[in-house]
Amino acid sequence: MGSADGPKADEADGGARKSREAQEARDTAVSERRFRFLVAGYAVSSYGTFLNMVALNLFVYETTGRALAMGLFMAVRLASGFVAGLVVGGLLARFSAKSIMLWANVGQGSVMLVLILAPDGLLTGALMAVSVVIGACGTLFMVALRSSIPEMVGEDRRAWANSLSITGRSLAMVAGFASAGVVVSLVGYTAAFVVDMATFVACAVTVALLPIAGGKGADAAKGADGKGADGKGADGKGADGTAAEGSGAGKDAPGAASAKGGRRWRPVAFLALAAAPGMGLMVALRGVDAFGSSSHNAALPIYSTSLDTSNPAVFVSAFWCVWALGNIGAQQVIQRYAQRTGRSVGALGFGYGTVVMSAAFIAAFAGFPLAVTAVIALIAGAADGLTEVAYTSHLQTLPATLRGHAFGLSATFENLGFGVGMILVAAALDRFSPLAVVGWSHGAAIVVAVVFLLRVAGVRRAGRVGRAGRAGLRKEEAVEGRPDRGDRDGAEVSGG
Repeated sequence: MGSADGPKADEADGGARKSREAQEARDTAVSERRFRFLVAGYAVSSYGTFLNMVALNLFVYETTGRALAMGLFMAVRLASGFVAGLVVGGLLARFSAKSIMLWANVGQGSVMLVLILAPDGLLTGALMAVSVVIGACGTLFMVALRSSIPEMVGEDRRAWANSLSITGRSLAMVAGFASAGVVVSLVGYTAAFVVDMATFVACAVTVALLPIAGGKGADAAKGADGKGADGKGADGKGADGTAAEGSGAGKDAPGAASAKGGRRWRPVAFLALAAAPGMGLMVALRGVDAFGSSSHNAALPIYSTSLDTSNPAVFVSAFWCVWALGNIGAQQVIQRYAQRTGRSVGALGFGYGTVVMSAAFIAAFAGFPLAVTAVIALIAGAADGLTEVAYTSHLQTLPATLRGHAFGLSATFENLGFGVGMILVAAALDRFSPLAVVGWSHGAAIVVAVVFLLRVAGVRRAGRVGRAGRAGLRKEEAVEGRPDRGDRDGAEVSGG
């Protein structure tokens, strides 16, 4: 009887397994299709963001007649993003990622409508409101999206999802920068602002129609069954396999209730950076990299003017278009690599990519022939794409209770680095050449990147030594515990 029932039981188990695998494949396909729709909406709103970066700056200058006002507008925008980065982790602990992404787009669309309808006497106030809301909501949306990707598509598809979202953003950047001048010159500022508002509305509708995981809902679900962000136990591991105190951090989070029912503030964002070796240095490098980015953004128009005084916009546009091609090409390679191997590029990819990217941006101002400069821009774009995916994927390995705080603090560091950089670089460019200014700024990023790479290499070396030591100890204990060696309970005895 037993043998007769054996094949039936095996067939039943095999059928159940195949059914589960088929269901998992269907679920994966559905989640990836939904994420592609979300990225499409994100790309549309990113187009609006880059369009208004050009159109709003031109409008501010035309309305006020002062370059200082344009600088103030950008400073307020960056400051708003800085503040939003500090609070977004707490918002994700209280609200779902979907609601934050939805209202971030609604807020941006609404403030553009206010600008469109504002009378001439209230234009300055409306412009400041636009600066505040666009800066803050852009950061809120970006952090909510990036921190929730593991819940949306699964841990093993993080690199693919990050690469896809960065590809959409890069395409939107090229389209936004390339079309801004045409849109403004052909249909005027009001029409450009209407197009901008429509892009945020389109993204809001996309978010509203899709079921999006992450934020409060994800944390509550993980906490309910005592599991961490990756479905592991409450002692979930950090990015480098180091204990991150993931779910344990929930009870000690800033503003979280203590065991006695009180509420205590603790710096969860900094706890997130301490959750894995090198994570804090990685975020610091991102801030220094943003400082370097401010230098080439400010220096490109000056360098382009020195190349072609009559039409300086040509070099700037061509440079960013080639840069974007390199970025998009790198994303395609990363997607295929992740799909074939199931692995992400990792922390080392971020460090090496930062070194290559910074070196390429320095070389772009060295006065090489245009064909060589085009190759350099292509390399810079590819390295930038690599660092973006590696950095985002690495932070996403943090537990869900810490991930939003880490991304928020990262956004704060990036806005701070870029904002401080714009001020210092603008002053330096009055006295020094673009090559010197970009060389100093990106040189600082290279130095910090080398320190980061040495830190990662040291952590990995220590990990290998620790594993080898443990393996050797287990082998030695196994040998010493043999009775024919004259040992008792593993303790060595003398032969005499």
